[in-house]
Amino acid sequence: MANDPLILVLDEGTTSTRAMLYTLAGEWIATEQRDITQYYPQPGWVEHDATEIWERTLACAQAMVDRAGGAERIAAIGVTNQRETVVAWDKATGQPLGKAIVWQDRRTDEQCQQLRAGGHEAAVQSATGLLLDPYFSATKMAWMLRNIDGADALGDRLAFGTIESWLVWNLTGGLHISDVSNASRTSLLALTGQSWDEGLCDLFGVPRAALPQVVASTGAFGTTKPELFGTPIPITGLAGDQQSATIGQGCFDFGQTKATLGTGAFILANMGQTPPRSEHRLLGTVLCEVNGTRSFALEGSVFVAGSLVKWLRDSIGLLGNAAESEALARSVPDSGGVVVVPALSGLGAPYWLPDARGSITGLSFATTRAHIVRASLESVANVFHDLGRAFAADGAPWSVLRLDGGMSANDWIAQDIADVLNIPCERPSDVETTARGAAILAAIGAGHYGSLEDARAMVAPIQTFDPQMDSAARDQRLGQWTKALAC
Repeated sequence: MANDPLILVLDEGTTSTRAMLYTLAGEWIATEQRDITQYYPQPGWVEHDATEIWERTLACAQAMVDRAGGAERIAAIGVTNQRETVVAWDKATGQPLGKAIVWQDRRTDEQCQQLRAGGHEAAVQSATGLLLDPYFSATKMAWMLRNIDGADALGDRLAFGTIESWLVWNLTGGLHISDVSNASRTSLLALTGQSWDEGLCDLFGVPRAALPQVVASTGAFGTTKPELFGTPIPITGLAGDQQSATIGQGCFDFGQTKATLGTGAFILANMGQTPPRSEHRLLGTVLCEVNGTRSFALEGSVFVAGSLVKWLRDSIGLLGNAAESEALARSVPDSGGVVVVPALSGLGAPYWLPDARGSITGLSFATTRAHIVRASLESVANVFHDLGRAFAADGAPWSVLRLDGGMSANDWIAQDIADVLNIPCERPSDVETTARGAAILAAIGAGHYGSLEDARAMVAPIQTFDPQMDSAARDQRLGQWTKALAC
């Protein structure tokens, strides 16, 4: 590590928050991690404690600053975060007004249905690239305004923000910003807009005065309060986690596609500088904005992936630990006809069925826990297959899929995805590409690289998984999947 400057990344995810150190050459140095408490007050509701997120993120960051040898060693901070999750707070006190509403939360489905029934979805999708779904931030903000005591009376003191906005506020002591990649997930920013859209804010019932300033993905945004780390550190890179992972995978060119397997699974294809218009229930989103150029992505969002393994472990006791899932999947030649539809939080792209619920079909007396676990893992590739058809129909076919995220470290899953999609899948040596992408953006924002292409050396080397499944087995499995979806 010598005395070279380092990049500190704050990677605030759905189930944990981390701080990581990278060199400017892209070498990972160290990680500190804390779990985030999950709150489920009602069926379909998912909440986080915003104060806990801040305190645990700060603790991780301070541990990494100590590991680096002091704040003077840190050239810049990059922040990446779970997207769509919303915090409301009082600007005067800095205190949150209640729990954060998490991206998985479905409580605003009724408002989305009303807007859809009112004929608003086409206009919202045309402007933002998004569909009307509880997944996105705007209806969460509107719900908070209606249901948190005193929120509507705060006036100009009310602040809304996604998680990167909340963290930057606390890091800097009051800077209220949101980067364009996160802002594009709220339903309140047009894909080509420079600031919040008045018509969309009025439609959803969100006051513009409560929203942060929209900024690019790289730049000199501000510095941390001196008392946090001993000396101020510049914050120079911001991105939502899935856009950050796309950058961390080196998907800098049109058509290059990555799939992140974390709590959910998210596939993004780089669509260059042209805003994507999906005809097949995919999402258009901002990928990043660097040096004044905004790039876009086509996205398929899967709500349940790694969280299904967590459910198998924690809720129904089929796994002692997550790593056990690979050995169990390999212990049987197939799923024995068992099919799992992973709709524990509705179904996202390309189905968009918020009321759908998970199912396990094909059970018999011959079924073992290994069959159920294998079928659960197979559900990832099954959904990806349906998404692949939608991407192809929207003009973004996959020739190679780049995998990342904690779940992709499972070799069996990586091979299964390659088999079902019948294309090669590439996996980097470091699957934590979300943090790596934020490091790349921060390095650019701090002036150490001039562009994404200049920073390509920070992208990790890859391993390739080539398809091995014969077509008859693939067709049989996908046929069983289609029948299970129809149940």
